[in-house]
Amino acid sequence: MVRITYVEPSGNAVTVNVAEGRSLMQGATANGVNGILAECGGCCACGTCHCYVDPARLPDLPEPTDAELAMLDTVAAERRANSRLSCQIKASAELEGLVLVLPDRQT
Repeated sequence: MVRITYVEPSGNAVTVNVAEGRSLMQGATANGVNGILAECGGCCACGTCHCYVDPARLPDLPEPTDAELAMLDTVAAERRANSRLSCQIKASAELEGLVLVLPDRQT
């Protein structure tokens, strides 16, 4: 299990354990984290699992695919340099303690 902290739009921080290999979107939705809609179920087709990754931890993540970058162009909240789709990030030991901030809106 990998400990991930999600900062909900309200500012409430929720720390959950996500099984290795599961997406961070799945970890959030399975644990009732507010702020991720996941309308497409994790297919990189809707942009409603947009999150902001702690900039210091970006090097720990795999590079975004072209499909993820294209979908990030459609997100409802401001796209930033540290924007990612949580459905495209798999929990791994390297991500232990990662903090994701969820935007104020997904649609």
